[in-house]
Amino acid sequence: MNRLPLLIVILISALLAVGGPTTAPAQNLNLASGASDKPIEIFADNGIEWQQGEEILIASGNARAVRNGVSVTAEVLRAYYRKKAGGGADLYRLDAAGGVKIFSATDTITGRSAVYDFEQAVLVVDGKKVTYRSGNDVITATRQMEYWERKLIAIARGDATATHDGQTLRANTITARFQKDKAGNSKVSEVEAHNNVVIVTQQDRARADRAQYVVATEMAHLIGNVKITRDKNILTGDEAEINLRTGVSRMLRKKKRIRGIIYPTKK
Repeated sequence: MNRLPLLIVILISALLAVGGPTTAPAQNLNLASGASDKPIEIFADNGIEWQQGEEILIASGNARAVRNGVSVTAEVLRAYYRKKAGGGADLYRLDAAGGVKIFSATDTITGRSAVYDFEQAVLVVDGKKVTYRSGNDVITATRQMEYWERKLIAIARGDATATHDGQTLRANTITARFQKDKAGNSKVSEVEAHNNVVIVTQQDRARADRAQYVVATEMAHLIGNVKITRDKNILTGDEAEINLRTGVSRMLRKKKRIRGIIYPTKK
């Protein structure tokens, strides 16, 4: 194993660029598809090992990797690469362990450990509390979170929670779908939730097996064993729609008969 000065490793890391077309500068957590021709700089307090035989760079002690405005910090970073026949190398994987944080100017993911697959453009972050922040939107999970750059989706697994404008969505699994605006930035456009779904607003608490929320319309569609509670009043059925902008709930009859319990207001 060779231990190299930091400056030399940074120069080596400039060769570890995955080939591909150039796109607009990334504002989200795009280390792969949005910056494929950009070099990666690697920093570390305790040194960096270059294992040439294994084709690995290992940075330890407050380690940091930076590419095109996106940073990855952790106690230990491992960068895996393959030598190219014509010279240089292709970086195909980056592992991070211990206090992981991946962030850009707009988005942040934190967790215990992470794996970034550059060939598939997929980031997987593990931990007892994984948190993704994008503007005022926050998604958390207690097991794992995945970010698929090319598919433009993020998946939170294990007691997942998504908050938006004071409204909260909870479920075992939450999938957020993104759309790119004219500037090339990604924003959440739709959220899907599965198993033990709970939606909490300022007025209502709703439960269901599955739910779909469209950000543009602020409409939530609930499916399966739906129960909507406002104060002591309860509505139950198998499907419902909730307008989170107006607070209006509408129960839809599909199979089960709709049932409601309404308590009169005391004068």
